[in-house]
Amino acid sequence: MNHTIETNQASGALFAAQAYLPDGWRRNVLLEWDAAGTLRSVRPDLAQAPSGVAHAAGPILPGMPNLHSHAFQRAMAGLTEYRANPTDSFWSWRDLMYRFAARITPDDLGATARWLYVEMLKAGYTSVCEFHYVHHAQDGQRYASPAELAQRVVDAADVTGIGMTMLPVLYQYSGFGARAPRDDQRRFINTPEQLLGIVEALRAWRPEHGALRYGVAPHSLRAVSHESLRALLEGLDRSTPGAPVHIHIAEQTAEVEACIATEGARPVQWLLDRFDVNARWCLVHATHIDAQETAALAKRGAIAGLCLTTEANLGDGIFPARDYLDAGGAFGVGSDSHIGVDWRAELRLLEYGQRLARRERNVLAAAHQAQVADRLFDAALAGGASATGREVGALKAGARADWIVLDAQHPNLAEQKPHTWLSSVVFCEHGETPVLDVYTGGEKIVEGRRHRDEARLYADYRAALARLLAED
Repeated sequence: MNHTIETNQASGALFAAQAYLPDGWRRNVLLEWDAAGTLRSVRPDLAQAPSGVAHAAGPILPGMPNLHSHAFQRAMAGLTEYRANPTDSFWSWRDLMYRFAARITPDDLGATARWLYVEMLKAGYTSVCEFHYVHHAQDGQRYASPAELAQRVVDAADVTGIGMTMLPVLYQYSGFGARAPRDDQRRFINTPEQLLGIVEALRAWRPEHGALRYGVAPHSLRAVSHESLRALLEGLDRSTPGAPVHIHIAEQTAEVEACIATEGARPVQWLLDRFDVNARWCLVHATHIDAQETAALAKRGAIAGLCLTTEANLGDGIFPARDYLDAGGAFGVGSDSHIGVDWRAELRLLEYGQRLARRERNVLAAAHQAQVADRLFDAALAGGASATGREVGALKAGARADWIVLDAQHPNLAEQKPHTWLSSVVFCEHGETPVLDVYTGGEKIVEGRRHRDEARLYADYRAALARLLAED
């Protein structure tokens, strides 16, 4: 494995005729980064390009963080698009997913994650938050290294070059009221102490650096108790105060109804009332929140983790995006089950869902930012960066040197001016991707729409698929 991202990479510089900085598009921009892959300086409006500095192949955008991923589910994309029973729903999909999760081996998981991260990078995702809950062997027994499967995923990020926030998941129960776990959940189950042990084993094996962060993810309120969630957070804060915390919440109406029945409150309100939910938190989905929860969540500064392609695929519902953004709420986007891997599709569907529900256009534009694509892009960068717990999502000194290079000759961008580029990138769907090159930590990982190790990693993925699908 290649573990040299931090130590052996030379410092560098790149000149861009156009780059999207925190204050918008700027011309003649020089980016300089250090050997650790951190931007030292970003200087716009130069009179000319410095001698000897490489030129970007097109306009530059900050790389997008992907704030929610279950890597193993990439291998089952497209396999559940049939009516498994007369009342097919999220819950019947979950049963199929559990059966698939029961098959995967460490080698399969590593190969699948590597290929998924290639796809993410080619789409312009330069960071990923991995919500990792398959921990144990197929019979539920712990591996000799309890962090074995998480290590395979961290290695996949390292090999491919994507930045990672690894979030080992605490999963204890099958439903509200501390119901005993189901047999098909046996690979997921840990106590808070065991889960924290996995986190510490990961830290000892691969310490955090600029491209790697650790946090935790209580799976959902139905899968943990009040006491175990508090124990998890207290244990985390003893070792790493302020580390990221992600949780699935209020994705399905049945989940909301069960929480009210057993806990006496809606899920988001229950969580906000009992824990210090702040900007370190990412509440994934939060689809079914009422007006009070919407305002309260926005006020706390936590990130709503929106996964529009998955939420649409599963029939989850539509997040109250306009009310949430009007209240100052922060959000980011993720590809979750990976039936699609493209931040442009997530942003497009976020806006289109609002248009369909309200029968209006440009619903999520704002008085201060009339271009809806620009507003959504900026918000997803900021919210996604917060969810990673890493300095990403902006072309500025001190941030990770992560960016994507657009193809200015692409039919959706040709002859346009910079102020319409993001609108065309997000809302046009013609032909191949407009993402030409991708850099992470100052290193060119994707060039000419091709990952540097694409052929080998795809072959590995094909072999893993052949094993996983052999029984079907």
